[in-house]
Amino acid sequence: MSNLHSDGCVGGEDHGERTIDENEIPDEDLIMEQILENINTTPIGQVLKKIASLPEVRREKVLDIRRQLTEGKYNLNERLDVALDRVLDDLTA
Repeated sequence: MSNLHSDGCVGGEDHGERTIDENEIPDEDLIMEQILENINTTPIGQVLKKIASLPEVRREKVLDIRRQLTEGKYNLNERLDVALDRVLDDLTA
């Protein structure tokens, strides 16, 4: 008869599972320090830095553009092309 454990595994068989030693788990503070040290050298870090430097949202402008959109007075396609060009220029500069 086989040795069936509570996890459904048969005793003596290796199913690729292994226990994790607490010493193998890196300290969370150390991981955060490494991330912060390397953030400016990674592409995603550079994008996040650019995003963080963007100005705050101007609520009045957003509301005005929404109104123009609903009234059909805002040329969305043309404005999107200009906005995308500016974003790409900023990211590649």
